[in-house]
Amino acid sequence: MAPPAMAPQVLTTTGGVLAPTQIRPVPPPAPLRETKGASRVNLHSASQLPPQKYPLRIVLLGLGGVGKSAITIQFVQQYFIHDYDPTIADSYAKQCYVDENMWKLEVLDTAGQDEFAAMREHNVRSGDGFLLVFSLTNRESFEYLKRLYHYIDRVKDRDFFPMIVVGNKCDLNAQRQVSREEAECWAQSVQLPYAECSAKFRQNVDQIFYDLVRLIRQFQIAERQMGLEYISDSANTSGSSGSHKKKKGCVVM
Repeated sequence: MAPPAMAPQVLTTTGGVLAPTQIRPVPPPAPLRETKGASRVNLHSASQLPPQKYPLRIVLLGLGGVGKSAITIQFVQQYFIHDYDPTIADSYAKQCYVDENMWKLEVLDTAGQDEFAAMREHNVRSGDGFLLVFSLTNRESFEYLKRLYHYIDRVKDRDFFPMIVVGNKCDLNAQRQVSREEAECWAQSVQLPYAECSAKFRQNVDQIFYDLVRLIRQFQIAERQMGLEYISDSANTSGSSGSHKKKKGCVVM
């Protein structure tokens, strides 16, 4: 059994550090629902990669109000924020165990408002993997996700990149505007995994992050084996764009 993860440090855009909060008991997360287009991976092959030099940068993207901040805070600090406060961009550092390996993560909670759209390209270029979040109670947020996926595809210029489609607020089933079948169908069409979660009750929250870590590292292993090692802007200290050499065909996860 892996030792417990180290207490996370929370970093904000203003440079402040939030005090640790009291962690309350939570029910175990439900398993991630898979799609036919993207199978899950096991990361015991991590030894094929050199030691981790930089934190894996996980970026949450989606319309405002879908619960990106709530998901992030639940994962990092294990509590639910009730009041909605539009985010510009907050960065959180966390260490966690995935498949018996310790991983350093930087979790970026991004803005969903149009006035912050200028920051979107930087966030996409710097990300090692993405959680594409929509609210199951808001159809507009689901339709927006489709455009967002194609935007990431253009910016990254890859045939495949680590992403998971996340339908939040599954606890509000009576208010659901997007069915699981519809969301899974679209995710399958773009060969991405799909999961539903509840930030409020912490259902499936940890699992979506752990599965994305698996996808990121499996992607890095595949790139390294093909001689196309990918270096994101988050690890590029020179400030220039990361390597975006496009390969033919898809990486089979």
